[in-house]
Amino acid sequence: MVDTDAPVISIHRLTKRYGPVTAVRELDLEVRRGEVFGLLGPNGAGKTTTILTLLGLAEPTSGTVRVLGLDPTREAVKVKRQVGYVPDSVGFYPGLTARQNLRYTARLNGLRDVEDRITEVLEQVGLGHAADARAGTFSRGMLQRLGIADALVKNPSVMILDEPTIAIDPEGVRQVLSLIRTLREEHRMTVLLSSHLLYQVQEVCDRVGIFVKGRLVAVGSVAELADRLSEGRVVVEVGVAGDPDAAARRLAEVDGVQEVSREGDLLLAVCGGQSRARIAGALTGAGHTLLHLRQRSSHLDEIYHRYFHHERTE
Repeated sequence: MVDTDAPVISIHRLTKRYGPVTAVRELDLEVRRGEVFGLLGPNGAGKTTTILTLLGLAEPTSGTVRVLGLDPTREAVKVKRQVGYVPDSVGFYPGLTARQNLRYTARLNGLRDVEDRITEVLEQVGLGHAADARAGTFSRGMLQRLGIADALVKNPSVMILDEPTIAIDPEGVRQVLSLIRTLREEHRMTVLLSSHLLYQVQEVCDRVGIFVKGRLVAVGSVAELADRLSEGRVVVEVGVAGDPDAAARRLAEVDGVQEVSREGDLLLAVCGGQSRARIAGALTGAGHTLLHLRQRSSHLDEIYHRYFHHERTE
């Protein structure tokens, strides 16, 4: 019986060395069923090496790796049957059509009777109209989506995407990110993607792992990572009608508010995470009309650079 609560990907104390270079160091990571997990870090941080160990294409120096309960080093063929992989640069025969390319790789993988499935996945990635066009005429974004279609032919449980939006125009990026959301929301597929492009990871990932120099330094949702860095403090934006100076003085008296500053027409209150209701009550109780009250969200670029700076200075 399959344990549906078990992690789809489980990595314990993974270390991978290439000669004197340690590409991945003491990595612990679990990826849950049906989530989109982002490996975030600069080039050379260890993301691709981690992916290669998951696919059985690189053997760990030490530690254990499991994908769907399988050991990729010893059961690489079984892993390959259930995991779709799209590298950062996909290659297809330019003289063959999209359909012919998928048919060719399906046969290489031992798949038969896939014509209906090929038509289905080409439609799924938005290439149904170009199914019989030569791959050599495709844009970079179209080729990337064709690569995803190629990985989907075998109907995998897990999809691994290595830098899926690199060197793609903005419209192509939008289409790829939309496709990733569809894989999660409509097909409950587990997706692991690596990227150094911060805002794109924030757009689609449920959780993020930040890599620095071969080490995974933080894991969590964007909100969780921001909360750890802020040590429970948040910034609340406040807009009022009337005298902002009087509102700022009253705001500074609210229990839990540690600092008040101005940013244009807004007051910014640095406070504990549960202070918004007290702020609203105090200001309206003092006769101020609230025009705006919002907790400022953290952006992944700020979170990443703060973690990255912290690790580099240790």
